Amino acid sequence: MLGRIAAAYEADPERRRELRQEILLAVWRALPRHRGEAPLRAFIARVAHNRAITHVAREAAEPRRQPLDESAPSGAPDPHESFEARHMQERLARAVRALPLSLRQPALLTLEGFSPAEIGPMLGLNANAVSIRLTRAKAALREALDPEDRR
Repeated sequence: MLGRIAAAYEADPERRRELRQEILLAVWRALPRHRGEAPLRAFIARVAHNRAITHVAREAAEPRRQPLDESAPSGAPDPHESFEARHMQERLARAVRALPLSLRQPALLTLEGFSPAEIGPMLGLNANAVSIRLTRAKAALREALDPEDRR
């Protein structure tokens, strides 16, 4: 879950690894503050999202770096299948990263298996507001992943 959260906020693989380490450290430091009011998994997800938001704000202040060429040879056993799977994951990750923060957070938490009722307290919203944001996020992701299929 933490790796997927980090991937949703950071495209660069090296910075993503750094973000994941930062998230793990933040969770480690925050665990003593967990009072059991929410499930541990929800508490950890909230800490991870908060750390990722801080990371994005800090990274936004730095100059952009050029991504690595993805056409470089891979050590994967079957390049064609791994390319297709990786391509789809990258498209989805890009589309999720492109969502506004208000839609990105509930979408990511939903992808992690949280219900709107569980997401609401994490984001300071009620379940209905989360559901509305999820509907908007799904529509935006559908458009981003298949712009030809406008229904």
